Amino acid sequence: MRAATRLERAQALEAAAACRVAGQSERAAAAAVGRPRSTLRDWAQTQGASPEVPTALAAFCACEEGVQWLHRLVLALQFVITLRAGGGVRLVCECLELSGLSAFVGASYGSQQGLNAALEQAVVAIAAEQRTALAADMAPRAVTVCEDETFHPATCLVALEPVSGFILLEQYAADRTAATWTQALRDACAGLPITIVQGTADEASALRRHIEGDYDAHHSPDLFHLQHEVAKATGLTLTRAVHAADAEVASAEAQLAAARAAEQAYRAQRHGPGRPPAFAQRIREALATLARVTVARDQAQARQREARALIRALGEAYHPYDLERAEAQPPERLATRLEGIWQQLAGLARAADLPARAQAHLTKARRLTTALLATVTFFFATVQQRVEALSLAPDIEQAVLEQLIPALYLERVAARSTHAEVRTRLRALSAEVLAPLLKPEHPIQALDTDTRAHLEQVAGDCADLFQRSSSAVEGRNGQLSLHHHGRHRLSDRKLAALTAVHNFHICRADGTTAAERLFGHAPPPLFEQVLARVPLPPRPRRRRPRRSKVAYLTPLAA
Repeated sequence: MRAATRLERAQALEAAAACRVAGQSERAAAAAVGRPRSTLRDWAQTQGASPEVPTALAAFCACEEGVQWLHRLVLALQFVITLRAGGGVRLVCECLELSGLSAFVGASYGSQQGLNAALEQAVVAIAAEQRTALAADMAPRAVTVCEDETFHPATCLVALEPVSGFILLEQYAADRTAATWTQALRDACAGLPITIVQGTADEASALRRHIEGDYDAHHSPDLFHLQHEVAKATGLTLTRAVHAADAEVASAEAQLAAARAAEQAYRAQRHGPGRPPAFAQRIREALATLARVTVARDQAQARQREARALIRALGEAYHPYDLERAEAQPPERLATRLEGIWQQLAGLARAADLPARAQAHLTKARRLTTALLATVTFFFATVQQRVEALSLAPDIEQAVLEQLIPALYLERVAARSTHAEVRTRLRALSAEVLAPLLKPEHPIQALDTDTRAHLEQVAGDCADLFQRSSSAVEGRNGQLSLHHHGRHRLSDRKLAALTAVHNFHICRADGTTAAERLFGHAPPPLFEQVLARVPLPPRPRRRRPRRSKVAYLTPLAA
């Protein structure tokens, strides 16, 4: 027979107390609530307050509302500390002790560890149920996946859909070969009506073969890794040059100050006949040296600033639409812009006399130009195909291709920008491009509401198609590393629970979860379902008195 929970006990005791107030006997009250009289007596004794707990607080925590509040509070501590903050069960125990809740809930490590295991099992089970239910009503979608590996030290494969932020795959694997990636992703996507058309990842051969060979999808290079290669080529060498130039300037300034101080000291004393030292020549030479090294330092700093600007220029150029005019940027135009940046980097490398190893990093990064152009080509071809499938009138199709999709793309770029002035400018440009479509005389306004909504949905999907970085999955790997550092090991159940919390609990600023954004429907709140499944731990046991410390060197009284 299943043991009664804390809430069921409180409900039974309150019902029995109400029967007693109504004039029923203790036996009749026990029969009315369906519990043995001895059981009710035992429950009433265990509900008693500890001497150090205020009577009113003890009475509240013994009633039905108090038990519900206590249940929510303890589970919230477990949920936030162990699944959100990367802490452990011992921190939960300490929190219960410091808050005084240990008088009502078992705060030992054993009791809280059992609650944590039940919590993780419930989270994983609820997420699996929600995934199945939401997938049944999900419309088919073509998606991009961002993929990468992280190590704890076991290899963890992570694949994420970047638009919704939904983690499709997060599991440990024996290796990271293409076959392992493909099998793991197919198992993770089983039952989901999605088609993977693009994969954004680094240039690892296994990832490329997995996306291009096994999924017959387009492999999009990671812009971050390209910029990182350029930064590795220029960053350390140019920083060392600036530091060396700063040291030379400081030395030259010290020499100039010493020459001037020597002249002043010489003139402050009386001297006999004889030619004085050539202080003027020494000062002129020190000034010339200072001017020369100052110019060299300014040049080194300028090269460092130029390198950083060129790295940013790579990111600013790599877009399907020009961020200045909102015009389509075909591969030919993008190739011209990128070639100009590479030539400037080559000139910078010659001027800074970069070593061969740094030159190799630049060469490796430059080789990715072909992959960047291929991604832009894939983007425009796919967008053209999707828009043509709508069978729109020529003027509406042109407006969608040349105005609606670029405007939505600029809005998405603005949302990801970290600079307020850039966000403001891009949003203003997006609104300017979109304004003609909102006029009553535009042909799009003649369409019915459902058609316009579908048109906007397709245009938004087209704008989301261009994914140039796997930074989302890199950030997820960082989160997993924090949890790993806090525990030194993540079990399969813990990892699955962390994935479930990310997909079905964490909300963006608009209040949507990753699951809602991917499936198109909002699942029930995860934590509320956990409350319904995971019971509150029992009350704490009576603590045994601590044994007094034996004083070995103190003689016993006779």
